[in-house]
Amino acid sequence: MPLLHELQLGEQLNECVHQTRRADFALMLAMLADDVREQSQFILPSSQQINSPSNTEQALRAQLELAKAAPISLETMDDISSFNQAQLVQANDLETLRLQNHLNPKAISFRNDAKHIDTQVMTNTSVHCQAKHKQGQSKTVMNQTLSFNAKLWLNAVQQSLVKAPLVA
Repeated sequence: MPLLHELQLGEQLNECVHQTRRADFALMLAMLADDVREQSQFILPSSQQINSPSNTEQALRAQLELAKAAPISLETMDDISSFNQAQLVQANDLETLRLQNHLNPKAISFRNDAKHIDTQVMTNTSVHCQAKHKQGQSKTVMNQTLSFNAKLWLNAVQQSLVKAPLVA
């Protein structure tokens, strides 16, 4: 489990500061997750967006008189033949190619797998990101909101002030 917030380190960060152990302090900060969204103070409650029937894609396309949307991926193996546009490109007839694509949009991709990420891309991400992808939680935050007890925090601050040496 990656380090998500400073509380997992306990008092070690504080001790490194007071004992001027810069290397240990830098190492511990480097081990923390680099994604700010994983920090407890940035986890916000989620809200649901209500879609009214007038804002659906089909209603907006009809209202604006737009052509049908290009499919994301090939639906049948016969659709592969629609990608054969080499004759138009060879004849330098790019206007016809563009017109055909606007009248009958071709699929954007060969496959419709939103969860597929190339291995070269995954090896370039952080260890924390790779762990989230393996767990299948690419859009969720692994960290949980922490409860904050202000009274205990103020008592801890008061205790540290009392125990701190006097500066002359």
